[in-house]
Amino acid sequence: MRSIHDIAARLGLSADDVIPYGRDKAKLPLSLLERPSERAGKLVLVSAITPTPAGEGKTTTSIGLAQALDRLGHRTIVALREPSLGPCFGVKGGGTGGGQSRLVPTAEINLHFTGDLHAVTSAHNLIAALVDNHLHFELSPRIDSRRVVWPRVLDVNDRSLRDLVVGLGGRTQGVPRQTSFDITAASEVMAVLCLAKDEADLRARLARTVVAFDYDLCPVTVDDIGGTGAVMALLRDALMPNLVQTVEGTPAIVHGGPFANIAHGCNSVLATRMALHHADWVVTEAGFGMDLGGEKFLDIKCRTAGLSPTVVVLVATVRALKLHGGQPLKELANEDVDALRRGLPNLEKHLETVARFGLPAVVAINRFASDTDAEIAALQEVCAKAGATCALSTHFADGGAGAEALAEAVLASADPNAQVKPLYELSDTIRDKVRKVAKAAYGARDVVFTSPALRGMKRLKELGYGELPVCLAKTQASLSDDPDKLGRPEDFAITVREVRLNAGAGFLVVLTGKITRMPGLPRVPAAGGIDVVDGEIVGVG
Repeated sequence: MRSIHDIAARLGLSADDVIPYGRDKAKLPLSLLERPSERAGKLVLVSAITPTPAGEGKTTTSIGLAQALDRLGHRTIVALREPSLGPCFGVKGGGTGGGQSRLVPTAEINLHFTGDLHAVTSAHNLIAALVDNHLHFELSPRIDSRRVVWPRVLDVNDRSLRDLVVGLGGRTQGVPRQTSFDITAASEVMAVLCLAKDEADLRARLARTVVAFDYDLCPVTVDDIGGTGAVMALLRDALMPNLVQTVEGTPAIVHGGPFANIAHGCNSVLATRMALHHADWVVTEAGFGMDLGGEKFLDIKCRTAGLSPTVVVLVATVRALKLHGGQPLKELANEDVDALRRGLPNLEKHLETVARFGLPAVVAINRFASDTDAEIAALQEVCAKAGATCALSTHFADGGAGAEALAEAVLASADPNAQVKPLYELSDTIRDKVRKVAKAAYGARDVVFTSPALRGMKRLKELGYGELPVCLAKTQASLSDDPDKLGRPEDFAITVREVRLNAGAGFLVVLTGKITRMPGLPRVPAAGGIDVVDGEIVGVG
């Protein structure tokens, strides 16, 4: 592993330009963005088909692609989200890639890193404490305890905290009310941090964040309860992007960590801008599939920050296509070309979605050791017949060298003049925005709105929030809102049960199906394989 100062030097930065966190991590001051840049960075978005529970190696592919572009002589930065402790100790494990395409120091990035997620957790829960203190002392504006909309958060999967009652024990213990915990990745503070353009924008977004409503049904904000300054203090250092490196020494900027199934799923605007300011090519990813993180990256982040990728890389795996074709999860290591062919409509739908956004696409076939030559050949054949550019990549085993074919395909397919065509206009009604996303990105026939959702949308329009983007919370396991409907479901409707306001982040969270914002641990959590051996953390990543 190289010194972090060596990595900074590759970007033209001196030791005084960065704030080191030990020998292998550093913060990048926002003042670097004020310097003139000779670079006109081109953005590559990495998304994926609908994944298996373990994921399809989207982060690993992003890192491998960045390493390959680096090997080909292009100044490249990979810009990624920060891992959450939830998946690390739950099902998916770490979020730093794997094999010869991973970030280092792996364990530290996956766990405490530079403390950004802890800062977001603390800031969010400080607001929650201020809300309850405001209630306890009956301060002005008078909050209706039945209309507090600010939960607490924790960066651990804990289903027991999804619904609970606080304030029990008498008058000195607070005001009894029902509340909940979300995972930190779903915190509006996380979204605010990731969409803020600078410190002033962060302050403005925090100040207008709605935490409750008063007895006249008027919004009560963070500024109304006197919390803006203190939250800014907690987030001061977290606002700066983090510089690390890949296992091959390619610079990596890792910052922010919203999930794409329950939040907007992209790293920070500041991280992406910082990368574009210092590199010729920037490889970034959006969480889960093109229907979730990909759609939100293009409809929310690009619209907010004025960004547009030059190309979209869709990660596809033989095992995911076999799952969508009906092969049982436990048998995915067994050859089944017929199941793979039956699962291909899932890939086709995601390619259609990329085309709907007006962007070129490259299919990255992320090869696993269990994939057979016959299965790979069948996938390549179908891509060729569909006219889709595809490239086989072995970056997990071979690092950047194994992704050079993918890098060449990206270079050949990228369109510097590409402009995102959003799925909806901000002037559309909330209902129409949701319908357009569901139909274009999911392939839904229609959307069913429950009575609470209809009442919520009506009230949000009355309050002046009707022209915000929509951020749909949906299962990542299916194009529909039913995780059991694999492949490319047809003739289905998406059910919207609630619409929540994220005024600070600047979007509306639309809860569909049975999605929850606090995941639970599996029967056998990944935490059981994590330990410290001879002073080294093992089992993470």
